[in-house]
Amino acid sequence: MSAEEPQDDAPEEEENLRYFVRIGQTDLDGTKTVERSLSDMKGIGKRTARIVADAAGVDRTATFGLLDEDDIESVVDVVENFTDHAPEWMINRRDDFYTGETTHETGSDFEQKRRHDINRMKMINSYKGVRHKRGQKVRGQRTKSTGRTEGTIGVNVEAIKEEQAAEAEGGDE
Repeated sequence: MSAEEPQDDAPEEEENLRYFVRIGQTDLDGTKTVERSLSDMKGIGKRTARIVADAAGVDRTATFGLLDEDDIESVVDVVENFTDHAPEWMINRRDDFYTGETTHETGSDFEQKRRHDINRMKMINSYKGVRHKRGQKVRGQRTKSTGRTEGTIGVNVEAIKEEQAAEAEGGDE
């Protein structure tokens, strides 16, 4: 079989391919594998995506857009009810401050909860909140030599050469 001959199954697969798969409020790429496409979603990493695919009974290396509707629905169901399928240490929102519930947030809900937590830390002036207010590193990283953002300019070679040239011209006269 030469490379120029068209394959029989390629056009049929392209017709059935869903380029976007919607889970919650997020559009996922249907041309990628299930695991890689799920890991593009906020709140779901590589390991979580692997657990979702296993719990849904879907091959994690299959193309996400080529799955049947039932398989996609099972993946959506597992993502929405992830707390039932994963160990508690893997859930990203354990013992919520206000409700005390353990939930797994994904998509825009994840970002919203994160911003809300940071604002609460700022309001109560906790150590982490003060560091967030100042724009400094929060998790104990080194700050003496890294993270410098305010107006540090290295050696400006062009300006030095111009000054030397001006001095040389002034010295000749």
